[in-house]
Amino acid sequence: MEQEFKFPTEVIDLPSKGLPYPETSPLSSGKIEMKYMTAKEEDILTNQAYITKGIVIDKLLQSLIVDKGIDYNSLLSADKNALLIAARVLGYGKDYEFEYGGEKQTIDLTTLPDKQIDESLFEKGKNKFKFTLPTSKVDITFKLLTHGDEQKIEQELKGLRKAYKNNPPELSTRLKHIITSVGENEDDNTVRSFVENNLLARDSRALRQYIGEISPDVDLTFYPDNGPEEGVDIPIGIGFLWPDVRL
Repeated sequence: MEQEFKFPTEVIDLPSKGLPYPETSPLSSGKIEMKYMTAKEEDILTNQAYITKGIVIDKLLQSLIVDKGIDYNSLLSADKNALLIAARVLGYGKDYEFEYGGEKQTIDLTTLPDKQIDESLFEKGKNKFKFTLPTSKVDITFKLLTHGDEQKIEQELKGLRKAYKNNPPELSTRLKHIITSVGENEDDNTVRSFVENNLLARDSRALRQYIGEISPDVDLTFYPDNGPEEGVDIPIGIGFLWPDVRL
């Protein structure tokens, strides 16, 4: 009789607090249960086919999520960042070492705070936000990108690289997926035409700044000695999930 082993797990708080997810989704709880990394997950991390295709992180996270009923494609990019950090902690511990300014730095990943969000801007169960473009005064709605959105964007850019000789219009392509309506018109062709022909650079910049301000995420800022007052971003390099690699 085969013996069953129960893997230890941890419940991870999502930076979004589950606010943008429909109530029918397990993600609306604002939490995800993840198991500790095993030899199976280390096999995933060393799978050359996954590494070559750029899907190794996604395969790892999908393996670690306990509730297989969760739609991974609906996961917000910001929440995915939190799972990546949790995977590192559950696999190799909380202390992350890296170099900055020629010196070794060590960060306790469990102390990284979630970015503060204004919950009043979130309509419970909806990934939809309103914004008035400051220069053109056009009212739009937009969404926060999910893993599935990022996949669609990458596929579109892959096709555009052939036409643009590896210099595709990445910014405008992303905005076509972010903006969901223009002047209450939700037609996809209308949105795409607006981004291509009518979206002013000033308005594009203002929208992107606003999205950055309201988006949930993990705060990856650290404050090294003699570093800038505003801090610097913690570098997430190859040693993050492959700590035994010698650079």
